[in-house]
Amino acid sequence: MQRSHTNRSLALAGLFQAVRLVQQIAREGRCEKEAWEASIGSLFQFDADTPEGIYSGLQGLRLGFETLSMQLKPQDPQQAMELTRYSIGLIHLERRLSKRPETLDILQKGLQGAVQQREYFGEVNAAVIGRLADLYQETISEMGPRIMVQGDPQYLQVGDNAARIRVLLLAGIRACVLWRQAGGNRWRLILNRQALLNEASRQLDLLNRPDDAL
Repeated sequence: MQRSHTNRSLALAGLFQAVRLVQQIAREGRCEKEAWEASIGSLFQFDADTPEGIYSGLQGLRLGFETLSMQLKPQDPQQAMELTRYSIGLIHLERRLSKRPETLDILQKGLQGAVQQREYFGEVNAAVIGRLADLYQETISEMGPRIMVQGDPQYLQVGDNAARIRVLLLAGIRACVLWRQAGGNRWRLILNRQALLNEASRQLDLLNRPDDAL
């Protein structure tokens, strides 16, 4: 993958989209359908050359760009801090994962199995989500430290919601891999905030442009 500022921005949008969806499920018991499908779909894309291909186009990352913009210029500091905590935790876990080839191998084989399962059912159904959630527990959760998700207990204690949250955290790990492959690191995140904000705003302008705009 090309190490470019645009690709780093797309990877961060993927990461913040995943954690925003986690937050929606934990607080409301629901999440945005198009963003959910794009984030989960990224787990089945192994051969795409660009982040756009991994998320099936920029439209699937709209929520991610919106969330990234809010994070870099927060109006709700408490929400921004919560999402930042999730994101930093996932970046840390991905770095640990990259140094564990045996765990990586288990994860890759598990994802390939989930692809076959999805092809068999013709969709990402409850069985596929359950398999991906189990894979997260068998690999990422075992490394520690675990991501402690805050929310409403009435939603967090629902088994289906817990599984969806684990799968979204796995999608967040996928985005962290893209961030690292695009040349992202902690210092770029700190020092390039304004440039990342400008890129997120540019991408949102493109997404909001009418189809017939020149």
